[in-house]
Amino acid sequence: MTLLHADVIHQGRIIRLEDHTVEFPDGTVGHLDVVRHPGAAAVVPLLDDPGAADPRVLLLRQFRHAAGGWLWEIPAGRLDEGEREHPERCAHRELKEETGYTATTVTHLLSIVTTPGFSDELIHLYLATGLTLGEHARESDEFMEVHAIPLSKVSKMIHDKEITDGKSLVGLMFVQCYKAKP
Repeated sequence: MTLLHADVIHQGRIIRLEDHTVEFPDGTVGHLDVVRHPGAAAVVPLLDDPGAADPRVLLLRQFRHAAGGWLWEIPAGRLDEGEREHPERCAHRELKEETGYTATTVTHLLSIVTTPGFSDELIHLYLATGLTLGEHARESDEFMEVHAIPLSKVSKMIHDKEITDGKSLVGLMFVQCYKAKP
């Protein structure tokens, strides 16, 4: 596929919407909507040692206007585009801002493309351990509660479809598989 032309339709605080004129592999020409996003980092924070029998995970119960209500999520936030923030730095920052906790160790798990049909958003997922509680510093539009939940209960919440946020599902399920490895 070849990009022939791109027009910016909207530049928002977080995203930019572009109209792309492209030549498809069969030679035809068409238009595609593309959402540009600076990327994000998300973190699965474990209060206990990952090797513990049933380590506790910090989950957020967060109000999301676009989703129409409250969601269970792992801490996450967008990369500071102006500073070209490194994803690991963003993971540390978001963990502190949203939960009040700091981590001695943050380990990269994987990076995921969230919605490749129309967006370039890439979320870098991390595991945080060695947590110490401090004060949170949430943004004015963030409404959330922090809950410490045993991993076994998180598994049940996933099974019962209580957790529906994509990044959170991938991160939590990856940690469950990671923990199950010898």
